Amino acid sequence: MAISLAACSPEPTPVEPTPVPEEEPTPQVVAGDATELRDAIQAPQDKARAVEGTLMQAADAQREAIDAAENGETAPPEGG
Repeated sequence: MAISLAACSPEPTPVEPTPVPEEEPTPQVVAGDATELRDAIQAPQDKARAVEGTLMQAADAQREAIDAAENGETAPPEGG
């Protein structure tokens, strides 16, 4: 019975793509635009890289202070 129902279904209507008018100019990327976009993306990454060293030093100092406290030693004061 399913075969007879499938045979009765209408054929799908073919869909034609919408034509694109040829008078539209193709977008051009200007070298200055690409540089500004790259700089806008790169700036926060550069800032993060610059801060990374400071954060690593602070983490190392914190680890040393924790290790010293666990061993019963007094940690040197912060800042020098």
